[in-house]
Amino acid sequence: MADLKNIATRDSYGAALLELADAGHDDIVAFDADLSASTRTEIFAKKYPERFFECGIAEANMMAAAGGMSTFGYVPFVSTFAMFAAGRAYEQVRNTIGYPQLNVKIAATHGGLSVGEDGASHQCCEDFALMRTIPGMVVMCPADDLEARAAVRAAYAHKGPVYLRFSRLATPAFHDESKFRFEIGKGEVLCDGFDIAVISTGLMTSEALKAAMSLKQQGLNVRLINMPTIKPLDNELVLRAARECHKIITVEEHSIIGGLGEAVCSLLSEKCPTPVRRIGVQDVFGTSGPAWDVLRKFGLTADHIAEEIRSFAKAD
Repeated sequence: MADLKNIATRDSYGAALLELADAGHDDIVAFDADLSASTRTEIFAKKYPERFFECGIAEANMMAAAGGMSTFGYVPFVSTFAMFAAGRAYEQVRNTIGYPQLNVKIAATHGGLSVGEDGASHQCCEDFALMRTIPGMVVMCPADDLEARAAVRAAYAHKGPVYLRFSRLATPAFHDESKFRFEIGKGEVLCDGFDIAVISTGLMTSEALKAAMSLKQQGLNVRLINMPTIKPLDNELVLRAARECHKIITVEEHSIIGGLGEAVCSLLSEKCPTPVRRIGVQDVFGTSGPAWDVLRKFGLTADHIAEEIRSFAKAD
């Protein structure tokens, strides 16, 4: 994987938004809250200034305005950092977009610990949990460039509210375009095995893939499932992994409370009780520092994931 190109999914988002507009989708409009250089909506704004709305540092008002515009047949993509989109504007997302099931796409960048030096106040590790609780809200977290672009296109095609999380940190572009297919609510098996199953999302998928590849050389065959859609979850794929592998580890750049791990556990507790270990942020706030140092401190790197897989696979 060392030879793969690293691309931040926020860059993929900006590129995909422009591609959709260039393809003739005149109903797309973009909103931002004084962060267009960081969220990459500036790419859209430069070419389509009449369809771009700079709302300033007023995220709640931005969500309400986007909701209103969607009632006129437009498809708003609303962008700011995850902490502000899911956190600060939660009430407006819930009541103005979620409750009436408006066709608004919330594109949140800078999610998780990998915001790095911005520190705990900006490291949103609660957004999956918040957005999952809103009825009808689709929640996605793509793992690489190709998947992020596909997720944006799928969000546009979907009728109803969508929350997309993109990362600031560049990630390896590991998908093969000739074989790649994307569908909301579907995961994919990146490598197969029957010793243990690992289910990951977003930035953590490339780290989990490194861990799985290194463990295979040591004789441990890991089934790695990339789960870009956290809601709706790919129940069939999770249940098959539980029945065939008998143990599951979830990996996410999010609190272990309310995110991918909890979604998997909820499903399995009802349909197929299975031992699960959740790798994620352990009910603590983040800390400031270089992104990879912070991820390493919280156990969200390939070496620690590999240790957890080995340990859990051997446990009785």
